[in-house]
Amino acid sequence: MKKAAITTILLVLVLAGVAPIMATRSPKGDITRNLDIFNAINRELQTTYVDTIDAEKIINIAIASMLNSLDPFTEYISEEKQEEFETIQTGEYAGIGSTIVARENNNVYVSEPREGSPAHVAGLLPGDLIISIDGDTVLGLGNTEVSKRLRGQPGTTIAVRVKRPYAKGDSILDFNITRATIKVGTLPYYGVVRDKIGYIGLTTFNEKSPQVVKDALVDLKKNPNVEAIVLDLRDNGGGLLESAVQIAGLFVPKGTEILRYRGREITNEKIFKTSQNPVDTEIPLFILVDGGTASSSEIVAGSMQDLDRAVIVGNRSYGKGLVQSTRPLPYNGLLKVTTAKYYIPSGRLIQALDYSNRNPDGTPGHTPDSLANVFHTKAGREVRDGGGILPEVIVEYPKYNMLTYTVVNDLWSFDYANRFFSEHPSIAPNDEFVITDSIFEDFKAFIKPDKFKYDVLTDGAIKHLRETAELEGYLNDSVKAQIEVLENLMRHDLYRDLDINREQLDQILGGEIASRYYFDAGRNVQQLRKDPAIDSVEVILNTPGRYKELLSAPKKDKKADKKADKKDDKKADKKADKKAGKK
Repeated sequence: MKKAAITTILLVLVLAGVAPIMATRSPKGDITRNLDIFNAINRELQTTYVDTIDAEKIINIAIASMLNSLDPFTEYISEEKQEEFETIQTGEYAGIGSTIVARENNNVYVSEPREGSPAHVAGLLPGDLIISIDGDTVLGLGNTEVSKRLRGQPGTTIAVRVKRPYAKGDSILDFNITRATIKVGTLPYYGVVRDKIGYIGLTTFNEKSPQVVKDALVDLKKNPNVEAIVLDLRDNGGGLLESAVQIAGLFVPKGTEILRYRGREITNEKIFKTSQNPVDTEIPLFILVDGGTASSSEIVAGSMQDLDRAVIVGNRSYGKGLVQSTRPLPYNGLLKVTTAKYYIPSGRLIQALDYSNRNPDGTPGHTPDSLANVFHTKAGREVRDGGGILPEVIVEYPKYNMLTYTVVNDLWSFDYANRFFSEHPSIAPNDEFVITDSIFEDFKAFIKPDKFKYDVLTDGAIKHLRETAELEGYLNDSVKAQIEVLENLMRHDLYRDLDINREQLDQILGGEIASRYYFDAGRNVQQLRKDPAIDSVEVILNTPGRYKELLSAPKKDKKADKKADKKDDKKADKKADKKAGKK
């Protein structure tokens, strides 16, 4: 209790010194008084509350509540969470190199060993149920506990017992796996798609990201067929700011300003410029973004947009223009606190939510488009602040319904891919593999209708229609009959619904199966084959002059300008005449 209480008190003191960016410092007397009240409440609860209190738990709740009132990016990182935080920062951890997934009864299964990892080399496969680690059962322990036991010092060995589905022979298998330093894959795939597009898919910004992107870019440029580069930042939540600056520097001249950030004090401004020679400042560049593109991803996309260096394709990005830094706390804790806002080259702040001005219900305010300020890119194109990065090319993605969601979420595609892999030693080369009619029919037969539970929206709509009609007095025999007719017409059939959604399911199944043989590359190749964003890039490249047009300021209408000038001149003359008349 003492440890948690001291941590909380010191945390409050720290926050008093680094309050929200828009706030002013609280008077010292107020801080002291409120700390005294907090300590008194905590003391009374510990000594008089009717039930036993978990002191650490309630104090951690108090910490979380205090920090959540600021913004979601300011957080307390306890000693127990340090390893996870360092993994995000450095892109490395020590373990066996496999993702895991908890399923029924909180049992944990191998989801996907990383290519070349100790788990892969030892022979673990997707779908393996982890029964025990070093002789101790882990059934029912869940992801967190099993992950903790799988990790450890590089070079140490653990014994892992699994139960393998669809095994030919004994399904209980034992593996001795030597842990190693695992590099988190920041770049799951890069390669040439659609014959002429160099694709680079980046998932996070850590210390390793700039070098892996540079290596991929250099390698792609060696291919004479590559006419453009696509940097995919969709669902990339960001990471290290410095990594974003370095990656932007691969495409613009050395010494180019990428952003500046400003803290609460005027003297806290810092300017970030590229410091290394670029790889290519001319090749057509496209950056893919969506609602999951945030923070450092938005720095790269936004700066390239402001500098007219890239065409942004996709959907509006998240809108995070806040900078966090870490402060040490007692007992090996860390405070990750928002200390500044960043501004990209046009001078705009892309922060979408205002956490210092909240709505009556407590939600942060959102800057409406009508109140956004206009800024200009290097070429004079209009861009706006206050709402993330708005692409030059908006992409419409297919909507996934409850059936396709259930196929993925309930792991039907995952399990089918595991069985397929157990029955087929090899498949066609990665760029040639497709879901054939026979594979799709086999998948349909694999699904058990009595276990495949999915809600169809039309069922809910008809139920709502019947209830509303009854409530408002319209549910007579004639209306009942008509609703029953409608219900029969729209009654769903699982196998028919699977056929209707064949195109989306092909992509899901293709990625899942190909990943068993070709790992991340397999999944990505299948997904990119029918990617609407890549379709848009291809259309632009196949339309002469379109890329340059998207990055150029609109041509001015000279006639309209002359007309406006004459109108302004007339107003000025009238104003002058009126002024002269008064004199």
